[in-house]
Amino acid sequence: MGIAGVGIGNEEGRSARKRRLIMESATTLFLRNGYQGTSMDEVAALAAVSKQTVYKNFTDKETLFSEIIMSVATTVDAFIKLIADKLHNAEDLHKDLPVLARQYLHSVMRPQVLQMRRLLVGEASRFPELARTYYEQAPERVLTALAPELAHLDERGLLRVPEPALAAKHFAFLVLGVPLDKAMFFGDDTGYTSAELDHLADEGARVFLAAYGISADQRLG
Repeated sequence: MGIAGVGIGNEEGRSARKRRLIMESATTLFLRNGYQGTSMDEVAALAAVSKQTVYKNFTDKETLFSEIIMSVATTVDAFIKLIADKLHNAEDLHKDLPVLARQYLHSVMRPQVLQMRRLLVGEASRFPELARTYYEQAPERVLTALAPELAHLDERGLLRVPEPALAAKHFAFLVLGVPLDKAMFFGDDTGYTSAELDHLADEGARVFLAAYGISADQRLG
């Protein structure tokens, strides 16, 4: 790479760092003050960049807010891959399903995810399309990925799942329902230890298997 190329690379690196700083600063302010209570001037000041730099990267406050929210939605990608990894060739669902349930619950109960979910719910009337898109790209994507894997387990004779899409929703609410509902009201201190979340996930998986599982005798029969 020539000297000119190095210069371009350094400039791109600085631009990326400034963009990241702006998003991190805006996230802090949105969570602290809400959407209406945050100004682009405050974002620039906290990020230690000029207001012009903020607007160069993000057209307006709505664009900045939307990009922050959707960046959280992409965190489901790893879990969606785990769904296929754990379930597609599973042989022992009493072992594999609780592992998946634990990862599911812990990923949703991460402070950053909970904070952004609360913020978006509070702003849903102002940004209905953003709220809908977030739901489609995060919670609904998980359900959409889970349903065909449950159908595949039905085909393999490991589960009895007449309605895979409905079964995916049952799994989600058995695992997430109580702790997520509580977390939406309790703020960052949900009152759950990691061990308690594991127990809730394990029990959710156990109840799901009680409803949809097929015993070894039934399979042999």
